[in-house]
Amino acid sequence: MVPSGFMNIAHRGASAYAPENTFSAFDKALALGVNQVELDVHLSEDGHIVVIHDDAVDRTTNGSGPVSGHTLAQLRTLDAGSWFEPEFVGEGIRSLGEVLERYKGRLYLHIEIKGRGEGLTQRTVDLVRGYGMADSVSITSFQASRLIEVRAYAPDIPSGWLVRDWDDSVLGESEEMNLAMICPRADLVTPELVDRVHRDGFLVRAWGVSTEELMEQVVEAGADGMTVNFPDKLIAYLERK
Repeated sequence: MVPSGFMNIAHRGASAYAPENTFSAFDKALALGVNQVELDVHLSEDGHIVVIHDDAVDRTTNGSGPVSGHTLAQLRTLDAGSWFEPEFVGEGIRSLGEVLERYKGRLYLHIEIKGRGEGLTQRTVDLVRGYGMADSVSITSFQASRLIEVRAYAPDIPSGWLVRDWDDSVLGESEEMNLAMICPRADLVTPELVDRVHRDGFLVRAWGVSTEELMEQVVEAGADGMTVNFPDKLIAYLERK
């Protein structure tokens, strides 16, 4: 079930303040008073689901090469924190299971299927169900094929389509997939778009909120939520309103 009220979702955790997709970023979100986070998943070479954004480890670790070219044991040896700030040296790449175990009952997770490995969608759902968190998770993707898989395999878990560009065909395709949310790029979000999407029965959850101006634009347009790197600033803005 999608949380009620405006969804203040810490993007890859509170990623303005800690290295993205790490325990530090998720813990920081909790410390800021946020109980929803977004994270990204890929498959390791040996078939484990790991929490990392990019297809490759180069940008956010001291390693190199594709995520899918490393076993879980190899990924665990990488430093995923020092690129951000020295105080995060030794922060590691985590498996999805570790995240579910640590934050069950504490966070609502918006899981983005990033990787293209076979079976990733179904195995993600199996893990979520195995930890008893089906009511505390939504699944999103830019890949419509992944969303079709989710709807067929887990109709009880709400899903959302991340879209980079807009035309009204998105609405028809989203209806065919029986999605709960449409997730447009923040700079596309206007009152007119939100009203159109709401009239067709979908929630609007923006992504790509890179500035406070875009954050305010999304709120003022009447959207239902957003992923944001600085969720504390969104808290303060909503309180002022």
